[in-house]
Amino acid sequence: MSPLQKWISIAKDIIAIYRNEFKVVFSDRGVVIIFIIASLVYPALYCGLYRNETLVNTPIAVVDNSATAQSRKLLRQIDATPDVAIAMHCTSMDEAQKAFDSRKVHGIVNIPADFDKKLQKNEQATVSIYCDMSSFLYYRALLQACNYSVLDMGKEIQVQRLNAQGITGESAEAVLEPVPFQGIGLYNGGMGFASFLMPAILMLIIHQTLFFGISMLAGTSREENRFHVLVSSKLHRGGTLRVILAKAACYLTMYLIFSYYILVLVPQLFNLPHIGLSVDIFKMLIPFLLATIFFSMTVSVFFPNRETGMILFLFFSLILLFLSGISWPQSNINGFWKVFSWMFPAIHGIQAYIKINTMGGTLHTIRYEYLNLWIQTGIYLMTTVIVYRWQIRKSSDKKSILNETSMLK
Repeated sequence: MSPLQKWISIAKDIIAIYRNEFKVVFSDRGVVIIFIIASLVYPALYCGLYRNETLVNTPIAVVDNSATAQSRKLLRQIDATPDVAIAMHCTSMDEAQKAFDSRKVHGIVNIPADFDKKLQKNEQATVSIYCDMSSFLYYRALLQACNYSVLDMGKEIQVQRLNAQGITGESAEAVLEPVPFQGIGLYNGGMGFASFLMPAILMLIIHQTLFFGISMLAGTSREENRFHVLVSSKLHRGGTLRVILAKAACYLTMYLIFSYYILVLVPQLFNLPHIGLSVDIFKMLIPFLLATIFFSMTVSVFFPNRETGMILFLFFSLILLFLSGISWPQSNINGFWKVFSWMFPAIHGIQAYIKINTMGGTLHTIRYEYLNLWIQTGIYLMTTVIVYRWQIRKSSDKKSILNETSMLK
C-alpha cells in the first residue's frame, strides 16, 4: 500500500468513526438531554433567574425617635434612593424587630432621640443600621442607600457651618473636599450580580455538560460491552489515535455550535457584558474545548456505568466556581487548591473568557490562559491515548481467555 493510499484509508476510518459517533450520541436520549437540551436551556434559565441584577425598593423599617425636620429629611433621602423603600414606620425597636423576624422587612434604620440636638451643638450624631445578612444583596442595598444619604446630609451640614464662618463658594468646596473623589466601576458599572457571575457560569455549563455527556457515553459502552471495557479491540482495530481524534472531532463540532449560542448569543439576549470580539472568543474556545474533551475522555475510562460520572463530578461545580477566582480571589487560594485547579480546563477557560468578553481583551491579553489550555490539550491527549490503548489491550486479553476457555470445553 502506497503512502497516499494509507492516508486515504486513515481518513476513511476517521470519517466512519466520526459519523458513527454522531449516531451514538443522537440515539442516546440521556446524552441528547445533556449535550443539547441542557446546553440550550441552562444558560437561558440561569440568565432569566438573575435578569434583575440588583435589588430595587428593598422594604425596610424605620424607627425615628428624634421626630425632627432633620431626621425626616434624612429618611426622605433614604426612601428616594432606588435601592430601598420605607415600608414601615415603627414606634419602637421591638416593633421593628418583629417585622424583621417575620420577613416583612429586610433592614432597620434607627435614628436616636438626640440626633438633631447633637447636630445643633456641632457634635457627631449617629444613625444605627441593622442589615439582613442572610443575603449580601439585602445588606448592600441598605448599606449603600444609607451611606449615600448620610454622606449627602453631612456635606450639606458642613457647608452650612462653613457659610456661617464666612467661607462660601469654591473656598467652602475646597475646605470640604480638598481631594475630590470620583469612583468609576469598570466592566460592571451597575454592579449587577448577573454581570459578575454569569460569564463564569456559562463557561462552567460548557465544561460540565461536555464532561457529563462523554462520561455517559463511556458508561454505556462499558455496559453494552460483554468484556465490560470501554473500547473493543474488534471495533477499533483501525488504530487508537484515529478513534480518539474522530470522537473528539464529533464533540468539537457540536460544541462549537453550542458555544456560540452560550457565549455570544446569550450575553447579547440578556444584556450581559459582551464587549469582546467573537473571533477572539472562538480562538480561545478551540483549546478549551479540546482540553475539556480529552480530559473527559481520560477520566471517563474509570467510570463503570452511566451514572458514576454525574454523581461523582456533580459536586465539583461549586468547587470549580470557587477555584476560578470569581467568587474568591485566586491570590487568597492556598497552594494545594491552586495546583489542584490546574487539572481542570474550566479554570483557565473562565478567566480567559472573562478577560475577552467582559473586559474587552484580546488573544494577547489571555496568553497565559491560552498557553495553559494548549498544554492541557496536549497532556490529556496523551493520557487519553494511554488509557484507550490499555482498554483495547484489556479487551484483547479477555477475548483470548474466552477463546481458550471455549477451546478447552
